[in-house]
Amino acid sequence: MCIRDRDIDGPYMSLQLAYNYGVAFSMFSFLEEYLKYIQLALVLGGIIYLYKNPNVFVDYHLPIALLFAGGLSNILDRFTYGGVVDYFYWHYGFKFAIFNLADVIIDLAVVIIIYKQIKQARAEKKEQELNS
Repeated sequence: MCIRDRDIDGPYMSLQLAYNYGVAFSMFSFLEEYLKYIQLALVLGGIIYLYKNPNVFVDYHLPIALLFAGGLSNILDRFTYGGVVDYFYWHYGFKFAIFNLADVIIDLAVVIIIYKQIKQARAEKKEQELNS
């Protein structure tokens, strides 16, 4: 490992400071100043939705908590630094975008939601087959 400035280079992954002024892969970076408010409105919309549909929270409390944690972390970065602070750079086998822990947490939440949806759909299909 060698250290240059503040970056740390490893054989598989490096730590490199970068600011993302857009969303995933810097999309919508032209909305840089407004993204924090748009994302905050989305979080508030999610809270209102959960308030009106508490059964969703009961079934999906873990991924919802992860989504809110990752999302609020990125929003805090936007208000504090003007953009999301990214620092993990995967470069083993293929070069990938620089990302942060909040991105990983959000991705994990989405995977859990998809898994639970597939599991629920299979259970409903099996129940329908038994009732037919």
